[in-house]
Amino acid sequence: MKRGFEASPSTSFGPPKSKLRYDTYGDSRASDDESFKNARRVAEHYSARSNQTLEEREASPIIHLKKLNNWIKSVLIQLYARSKDAVLDIACGKGGDLIKWDKAKIGYYLGVDIAEGSIKDCRTRYNGDSEQQQRRKKFGFPARLICADFYEVPLDKYLQDDAPFDICSCQFALHYSWSTEVRARQALANVSALLRPGGIFIGTMPDANVIVKRLREADGLEFGNSVYWISFEEEYMLKKFKASSPFGIKYKFHLEINLMCSMLCLHSYLTKLCMQDAVDCPEWIVPFHVFKSLADEYGLDLVFAKNSHEFVNEYLKKPEYAELMRRLGALGDGNHDQSTLSQDEWDVAYLYLAFVLKKRGQPSSGRRNTSANKGKMFIAEEDIEFISS
Repeated sequence: MKRGFEASPSTSFGPPKSKLRYDTYGDSRASDDESFKNARRVAEHYSARSNQTLEEREASPIIHLKKLNNWIKSVLIQLYARSKDAVLDIACGKGGDLIKWDKAKIGYYLGVDIAEGSIKDCRTRYNGDSEQQQRRKKFGFPARLICADFYEVPLDKYLQDDAPFDICSCQFALHYSWSTEVRARQALANVSALLRPGGIFIGTMPDANVIVKRLREADGLEFGNSVYWISFEEEYMLKKFKASSPFGIKYKFHLEINLMCSMLCLHSYLTKLCMQDAVDCPEWIVPFHVFKSLADEYGLDLVFAKNSHEFVNEYLKKPEYAELMRRLGALGDGNHDQSTLSQDEWDVAYLYLAFVLKKRGQPSSGRRNTSANKGKMFIAEEDIEFISS
């Protein structure tokens, strides 16, 4: 009998129609293994990237996929974020979700990312500096930014004055913790320690069932379409995965990002801006049944997990989210803009899922006092905190 991950069938066959620097707090657990070295190398590469202009973003062949991903994240935030919530944004990148959190009227924001350049860009976006032309007003919540590897550094003691958080978010990045069991456990241990009882952990990540299904359907160890490809190494020639070794199942993922430069690694760690600037982009399979079991060990109960196709088809039926989709333009605006998600982009979306976990325990009746947090309404460059591992 084949061992592996059962495939989740798609619910549709086409796109929907209309500086402070600190050492690790506590004992350092950073290792010299390949995954850690790669995380640092990729973070340095991503830090060196400049922000794209609006024109460059709109010229991307996957612009509608990116808009669809923004819609999925927006729906998750609207479903679970509440006014005055304290938010922990894991792998926050350049702060692309700040506006979403502002619309949810949160009370406090703490962003953590491994890439120094991304954290600095997040600071710029939060402050509304002159180059951020899309900003019309200041954000309505204080914020704090930390440069650290959330999957290596125990943060419970370091952030004890900020915790507990009402909601944690990790978008398109949690699978980077799955290179080793130690990193996967540290990621979930941090979430559990920092989230209040009854608090919510939302996220998006690759759907292992779909990736393994596609691999087994392929003639060789590589598959994809006009905008992406995934390749596995020779050790997976039999296309079988040991149930006893659910960590460190590595593959390479490439995605076209714009018309002049090829190869984007979608997630918050790496963009290949051109071939001579290429960096290997390993990612790791996250068998969801193992993820669910591990989360359970840390007091995090599964609320739901839905493949992106299922998620879109379910929530697009609700008028408020259909209107949000129209405004974001992933399927066109229903009026003058008829451009929409391509079939190949829709196929990429099928590679991902959205999940929601809830911290076990009874929430306290009172709301935490956000004025006690260390957040600021304007973040100077020296306010960014660096925690090394």
